[in-house]
Amino acid sequence: MLAPIGLFYGSSTCYTEMTAEKIRDRIGREWIDLHNVAEDDIALAQQYDFLIFGIPTWDYGELQEDWENIWDQLAKLDLSGKTVALYGLGDQEGYPQWFQDALGYLHAQLVALGARAVGYWPAEGYQFEESKGLTPDGSQFVGLALDDENEFDLSDERLDRWCAQVMREFGLQE
Repeated sequence: MLAPIGLFYGSSTCYTEMTAEKIRDRIGREWIDLHNVAEDDIALAQQYDFLIFGIPTWDYGELQEDWENIWDQLAKLDLSGKTVALYGLGDQEGYPQWFQDALGYLHAQLVALGARAVGYWPAEGYQFEESKGLTPDGSQFVGLALDDENEFDLSDERLDRWCAQVMREFGLQE
């Protein structure tokens, strides 16, 4: 039996995976099935009405390797009628010109595949130069932006607020 939400992530250093587990634990194990894109077929995403995707930005605005490896398969999915929320990990001090770029790439791809995106997050309070992960007006990230490298102390509160927001926007809780 599938849970209502499929959470798909790629993780090289375990931080994106640990965040996936934190999201599952906050929302509830009965609500979320976890899928590491390095191990599970991305086509499984088509079985869920509600999806969460986690992606870190690597180096100079690059996709994480597991996402890069399945990018062509992702592009073939039909996500019409699906509601998606995204979270990304990045380093706003070490890579301020590329903070959360992969989040932006993934968002653009998912919307192009027919998904409806929710879970946008205020850009206020972050210190970076540029990001492809912002909405056109620059006021919000297209998903939860985390920087466990420099702002780990803020991540738990951000996760608490974002998980509650996403469940409301999914229409699964008031």
